[in-house]
Amino acid sequence: MGTEMLTKQRTIAKEAAISGIGLHTGNKSNMTFKPAPEDYGIRFKRVDLPDSPEIPADIDHVVDISRGTTIAVGNAEVKTVEHVLASIMGAEIDNLVVELDTNEPPVIDGSAKPFIDLLIDAGFVEQDAPKDYLVIENTIHYRAPDGEVDIVAFPLDDFKVTVMIDYRNPALGSQYTSMFNMSEFPTEFAPSRTFCFLHEVENLYEQGLIQGGKFDNAVVIVDRDLSPGELSTLMKKLGINDSVVLGQNGILNNTQLRFQNEPARHKLLDVIGDLALIGAPIKGHIMAARPGHKHNIEFVKMLRNLYKQNKLKLKYQAKLSTDVIMDINAIKKMLPHRYPFLLVDKVVDIEVGKRIVGVKNVTINEPFFQGHFPQKPVMPGVLIIEAMAQTGGLLILNFFDSYEGKLAYFTSIDRAKFRKQVIPGDQLFFDVEVTDRKRNIFKLKAKAYKNSINGELAAEAELMCAIVDE
Repeated sequence: MGTEMLTKQRTIAKEAAISGIGLHTGNKSNMTFKPAPEDYGIRFKRVDLPDSPEIPADIDHVVDISRGTTIAVGNAEVKTVEHVLASIMGAEIDNLVVELDTNEPPVIDGSAKPFIDLLIDAGFVEQDAPKDYLVIENTIHYRAPDGEVDIVAFPLDDFKVTVMIDYRNPALGSQYTSMFNMSEFPTEFAPSRTFCFLHEVENLYEQGLIQGGKFDNAVVIVDRDLSPGELSTLMKKLGINDSVVLGQNGILNNTQLRFQNEPARHKLLDVIGDLALIGAPIKGHIMAARPGHKHNIEFVKMLRNLYKQNKLKLKYQAKLSTDVIMDINAIKKMLPHRYPFLLVDKVVDIEVGKRIVGVKNVTINEPFFQGHFPQKPVMPGVLIIEAMAQTGGLLILNFFDSYEGKLAYFTSIDRAKFRKQVIPGDQLFFDVEVTDRKRNIFKLKAKAYKNSINGELAAEAELMCAIVDE
């Protein structure tokens, strides 16, 4: 792994397997990495279940983040995938099958080192398809509602991560670490182990978690005073028979840290594992202050939407100017409407899963002006609503991997109001956002503005649309 960012996708040269127990479930787990074809992505495969279901490792398949990251398809789930994903990202692998015969990968020593060593030993194969990066072009900032966590992505023509943690605990203090290039990951970050506080160990055990937790696969930081008697009672409760000592260094068993700032490095490892859920490597600098899975996931959702949006732009924007996301030809591929009822000329903005801005140029040549107040032409209000609904249809069809054979049907209009007349020469900007979704039924809030997205409000309405198969 040099310092140049790779340009082609890659997978591994041969299969590689490892066995152990799962951290939370305590289940015996056999895991095999297998090569995968181009554009396949990372998928976990449950070979112990009927038909061996595959679960794509992306944010759309995350079902739980309470302790680590759980992904699922239907009833097939895999818990605590972040260390495995961090090692796959760290090895800069794009396509891989991760076969498991239970619902959690082995924890081994609580770090990503055993996994990345295995991948490096398996060797890499460069594939023909170009590597698909999410390029950060503008600063993206996530701040937790309580203001305690900040995660920011900055533009950079490489991948760099900086993490700061502050647990207000004397054994830890404030810690900082930075990875300047992915080539540092295998030696500098992969070996750092999971850490937790003693008070968490008791809580987690009582919740039926960390059944596979041992003091050789996690760094346990003592955050309260315990007498030797209390300690042995606690160990019995946790079913640990080995002799355990309260460390002088504030760490149980005097476990020697692999790096002075091992906890911060492990947090960086977790960030990389969660960023894998975007589904593409990043070109950018990620800075995280006091990150945790819950907040990482919220940040990853923002980046995954940006990634989908960029893919959409590429799909529709072969030869278009930069301010148009979908031209009329792209719109005609998605909507079945035709003259004189196709009422959207272009799409200029889209946030996948959230909102869209469509544009209609109103000219005197519109067929409806022939009969709708021909002496003083005014666009019919119902057609403005129809145009808003068509724009909304373009947004909600993009919720699905494929819109082939799907139609967006209008099911209700509520709170429709007409504020300004629309006349020939006007340009209408339709700003439509999704406010609710239940399976294939979408609630939309739509507004039509005259001549710019900040122009006068011409009309507004709340719409319901259903996606149905043709």
